[in-house]
Amino acid sequence: MRAALLDNVTHRDLRLQTRLDFAWGDAVSAVPTVPAEFKQMQAHFPIVFQQSGDASRFQPVALLGLLESRSSFLGPRGWEAGHLPWALERQPLLVGRDGEGWVVHIDLDSPRLSLSEGAPLFLPNGGQSPLLERRVSVLQALHEGMQTLPYFIDALLQYQLLEPMSLDIEQADGSVRRVAGYYVIDEERLAALPGTAVAALHEAGHWFAIAMAVASLARIPALLEREQRLALA
Repeated sequence: MRAALLDNVTHRDLRLQTRLDFAWGDAVSAVPTVPAEFKQMQAHFPIVFQQSGDASRFQPVALLGLLESRSSFLGPRGWEAGHLPWALERQPLLVGRDGEGWVVHIDLDSPRLSLSEGAPLFLPNGGQSPLLERRVSVLQALHEGMQTLPYFIDALLQYQLLEPMSLDIEQADGSVRRVAGYYVIDEERLAALPGTAVAALHEAGHWFAIAMAVASLARIPALLEREQRLALA
């Protein structure tokens, strides 16, 4: 990676190829997400939680694959879901620091960048192209979401709302494969919360995201069916 501060002079000729590509590492089985994206995510992908480096911390991720370590939504014709996760869409932009604020960096080693292929990042007058404006807005949403994520996770842990996901999948040959390493919202404990706890979660702005994460689990059967169908294709 070769990160550099993005500017409209040094990088005025850069163009961005917007397609996703297996060779570029886009076929991942899970992508990080933030509560602000849960509404878009839950309509297409299950939202679960992974333990991060600190065993007491968790990162929400959207599952793009269950049985294989690859995405089931990246095919020969490109992306095949109604929402492109922000973690994929923001590429090749990165967050950089400038004193107390943040600035936009770009990975100059990204294979998505070209001087001849793709859409321009900047307009002839130096302004940002609509494509770049969109990517910057996605990067900002992700960055802001990551800043507030610890408070969301703290609330889940305070009310003990995370439980290990137990998912056993029967294979075509009759064997059973267990999907492990993820956590989900404990629906029974959530339903048993007293009104004061529900009110506190709602006032803190967490209740809606919790509801979206729970609703997203209904996408697990569809994801499994999709993977099994692709395996037979």
